[in-house]
Amino acid sequence: MAGLLGPAEVRDLAALLDVTPTKKLGQNFVHDANTVRRIVATAALPPGSTVLEVGPGLGSLTLGLLEAGHPVVAVELDARLAAQLPLTVAELQPTARLEVVHADALRVTSLPEVFGEPTSLVANLPYNISVPVLLHLLARFPSITRTLVMVQAEVGQRLAAGPGSKIYGSPSVKAAWYGAWGLEGVVSRQVFWPVPNVDSVLVGMKARASAPGSEAERLRMFALVDAAFGQRRKMLRQALAELFGSSAAATAALEAAGLDPTARGEQLVMQDFLALARVQG
Repeated sequence: MAGLLGPAEVRDLAALLDVTPTKKLGQNFVHDANTVRRIVATAALPPGSTVLEVGPGLGSLTLGLLEAGHPVVAVELDARLAAQLPLTVAELQPTARLEVVHADALRVTSLPEVFGEPTSLVANLPYNISVPVLLHLLARFPSITRTLVMVQAEVGQRLAAGPGSKIYGSPSVKAAWYGAWGLEGVVSRQVFWPVPNVDSVLVGMKARASAPGSEAERLRMFALVDAAFGQRRKMLRQALAELFGSSAAATAALEAAGLDPTARGEQLVMQDFLALARVQG
């Protein structure tokens, strides 16, 4: 299909680069142009807005975003893939605007601003590090107002989960700092090479008009969330005792925040943890 990669092109590129997708890097390459175009359409990005993509791989999604008229800043860890991507794009879409950054997305602290700051994050995230990468990039680049990522189904469900459910946890609360999350589509296993042994979903977020609190409050809140879910079966007064110095101090802080010391972390929403972080501060 003109301008995008199909199964034959994906395999040819992989052979050319001597790239074998590995479970260690969480690599599964999309080879279906219709799926790529569906992801881009689902993202519903403002015309011409700059996109941050992580783990572009052989370029399937990159080409879809470029085809829709979006400048793309792509962060790729694999040197071979990072070097090849501009060549692939130059051949298939010579007028497209692409900047490739060869780096570990978990360590990226700045991006080239050749197209301005990215306002969206659209990616097929490496499954083994999808949540840490997502949270790192959202914290580091506040210009991002729209996120749509393809992740393992259970990860997507966890990000979009509400309080009280078994899958609600630390990622659910931390992600909620940035905005409301929801599942926005299912992706067939058959559109990947190699075919993964897990299901995939699209999970998305539209950012809040402004951050719910300061950066210092976010950091304190995230530490509280880690402590609460690190011992999720314990009551909060016990789970947070070490953080506050004692169970009694944790109880006093919880009560000051209007929270029940005998509750568990899975019963609290993001705003509850933020209220506790403000008491702590």
